[in-house]
Amino acid sequence: MTAPHSRWLAVGLLLLATASFLRETAYGQDSPWEKVYAEAVKAHEQGQYAEAERLSLATLEQARNFGPDDPRLATALNQLGLVYRAQGKFTKAEPLYRQALEIREKSLGSEHPDVAGSLNNLAVLYRAQGRYKDAEPLFGRSLRIWQKSLGLEHPNVATSLNNLALLYKTQGKYAEAEGLYRQAFAIREKALGPEHPAVGTALNNLAVLYKVQGKYTEAEPLHRRALAIREKALGPEHPDVAQSLGNLAELYSDQGKHKEAESLYLRSLEIRQKALGSQHPDTITTLGNLATLYTAQHRYLEAEMLYRRTVATGEKSLGPEHPDVAASLNNLAMLYHAQAKYHDAEPLLQRALAIRERTLGPEHPDVAASLNNLALLYHAQTRYAEAEPLYKRSLEILEKGTDPQHPRVATVLSNYAALLKKTDRGAEAKEIKARAKAIRKKHARENRPR
Repeated sequence: MTAPHSRWLAVGLLLLATASFLRETAYGQDSPWEKVYAEAVKAHEQGQYAEAERLSLATLEQARNFGPDDPRLATALNQLGLVYRAQGKFTKAEPLYRQALEIREKSLGSEHPDVAGSLNNLAVLYRAQGRYKDAEPLFGRSLRIWQKSLGLEHPNVATSLNNLALLYKTQGKYAEAEGLYRQAFAIREKALGPEHPAVGTALNNLAVLYKVQGKYTEAEPLHRRALAIREKALGPEHPDVAQSLGNLAELYSDQGKHKEAESLYLRSLEIRQKALGSQHPDTITTLGNLATLYTAQHRYLEAEMLYRRTVATGEKSLGPEHPDVAASLNNLAMLYHAQAKYHDAEPLLQRALAIRERTLGPEHPDVAASLNNLALLYHAQTRYAEAEPLYKRSLEILEKGTDPQHPRVATVLSNYAALLKKTDRGAEAKEIKARAKAIRKKHARENRPR
C-alpha cells in the first residue's frame, strides 16, 4: 500500500530568515575580559560551538568578578545563552537569558534598549521551542522599548519587526507577517540605504514568505534583488550570498525547475564549504536541500548519499542529540519511505522523534511533525492501530500550541481522515476531512493577494 497523498514531511533543512537574535557590542576593546568575549563571539559566528561554549563560560566566570549587577555579567550570560541556543540546548539557554534580563532591568531600567535586546533573545528562544504565546508579548514589549528609546526608524526596530513577522509566518499568519516584513524593509532601506546587506536580508525574508504561500512570481524578483545586493556589498563568496542562492534554488525546485535549482544549490554549497567548512551547520543545510531536490527527481541513490552525509556531519559537529540531526534523520527516513523501505525508515523516525522530544520538549511542533511522519509510515504498512494514536497526539500538540487553523493541522487531519476511511469509519472520516477542508479554505481566503 502506498502512503496517503496528504503528507507533512517537515524536512526542516531550509535556508530561511536571518537576524533573529542580537549579540552584544563591545565595551573596552583592550581589556582582558573584552578580548575573551570577542573570541567567544567570533567562534560562535563561525559555527565552532564547542570552542564558543568554552570561551563563553570563561567570559562568564570573569564577569562574575565585576559584581552581580554589572552590565558585563548580563552580556556574558546572554552570549552563553546564544551558544546554547545555537546547539539546541534550549533548557540551558533560558535561565541565562532570564538572568541577563533581570540584571539589565535592575541596573539599567525597564525601558533601556539592552532590556529590549534581552526580551528579543528570550522571545526568539520561545519561538524556536514552539512557545508562540510566550514569545509574542516579549517581541511586542521589545519592539515598543526600541521604538520609544531609539525612534521608529532605527535598524533595531526593523529587527524587532522582522522577528515578530517570523513568528507570525511560523503560525501561518501570513497577512500579518507580510505587513511587518514590509515595514522592516522600509526602515532598513531608509536608514541604511538601498544597497545595504540588511536590506538584502529584508528582501530575502519577504521573498521566503511569498514562496511559502506559493506566490512564486512575487518571490523571484525579491530573491534576485537580495542576491544582487549581497554579491555587490559582501562579495560573491560570502555566506549570505550562499543563503540567497539556496533560497532561489528552493524556489525553482518548488516550481519543478530542477536543472536551475541544482546549479544554484551546487554554487551555494561550494561557497559554504570554502567559507565555513564542511562541518558547519549551514553547509549541512545545503547538502540536505540538495538531497531533497534529488529525491524529488527520484535520484534516490544520490539523495541517500547526501542525507547520510548530513547525518554523519551533524552528529560530529553538533552532537548526536541536536535538533538538526533529528531533521536529517527524518529526511533520510522519508526517502526510504518513498522507496517503500519501511524497515529502514522506522528506526530513523523513532530516533528523530526521541531527539526532538528530549531537546525541544514534548509539545513542540517538530515533535508533532515526527509523530505525523511515523504515523504515515505505519499507515502505509496497514498498521492502523499503531498509527492512529500518533495522528491524535500530533493533532493535540498542534491545536494546543499553535494556531488551530494552521495548514499543518489540516494536513494531519487529512492524513487521519484517510486512516479512518481505511478502517471503515466513513462518517467520522468525512467529518474530519471537512474540518481540514474548512481550514484550508479559510487560510486561502485570508492570504489571497490584496
